[in-house]
Amino acid sequence: MSKAEIGVIGGSGLYNMEGLSEIEEIRITTPFGEPSDAIIVGNLEGIRVAFLPRHGKGHRINPSNLPVKANIYALKSLGVERIISVNAVGSLKEEIQPMDLVIPDQFIDRTKGRDNTFFTSGIVGHISFAEPFCPVLSQILFEAATKAGAKVHKGGTYLVIEGPQFSTKAESQLYRSWGADVIGMTALPEAKLAREAEICYAMLAIVTDYDCWRPSYETVSAEMILTDLQKGVDVAKEILRLTIPRITQKRECACVTALKNAIATSPEYISDKAKEKLKLLLGKYL
Repeated sequence: MSKAEIGVIGGSGLYNMEGLSEIEEIRITTPFGEPSDAIIVGNLEGIRVAFLPRHGKGHRINPSNLPVKANIYALKSLGVERIISVNAVGSLKEEIQPMDLVIPDQFIDRTKGRDNTFFTSGIVGHISFAEPFCPVLSQILFEAATKAGAKVHKGGTYLVIEGPQFSTKAESQLYRSWGADVIGMTALPEAKLAREAEICYAMLAIVTDYDCWRPSYETVSAEMILTDLQKGVDVAKEILRLTIPRITQKRECACVTALKNAIATSPEYISDKAKEKLKLLLGKYL
């Protein structure tokens, strides 16, 4: 099976990745089920890249039903060490305008009942998530976006809601009062699971609307988002093309050893079954 050190998870509007050569379509079954779709592995600027459409081709899977554990596990099994996530978001601030890009550095989690950890099978793990995005990969992404001529905001808080419905006006105003910058439905538990898998994770967020808080702006709709998103996706593809060759081979960030001191369960109480299920993640520690 092909290997790739860099993964790209495409959100709404980004269902394929142009410019890849020597393409292989890989279907993987994981201990957590099947990923959203087949993973496309190919060469970009001489670097092996794995691309996965988050919602599946044709946008078939809603945010609450995404097989996120299978997605992250499958990318990890291919050797992916860094993930660039592309997400559509709404703006909660006047200065962050539709068609701007944001590279967030924080989260507020307002999801409900999503399965957000690999550690549910007789092993308890507590990762550090104070800094949820890889600062090194985020910086490379920011530099590439700047070079591409995009209007990009470095840093910001991404508030994650359950969906698939959009916010009420009262909720949107509440989130603004918390200081959140953008709002979306898909970044969690994706980022948490990437950290548990010791994969660097950074995001390129495409702003498509002002949510519903801004009185003089048209109420957000799926049609509005998809129309604006297509414009942003073209820019995102160019940024990905510029980002990937800039990524250095050696990782020296904290993401690399996120599990080193995270396992709370005493080794003698960890079953062989649990060890086998999480061998891909914990093999070097158990």
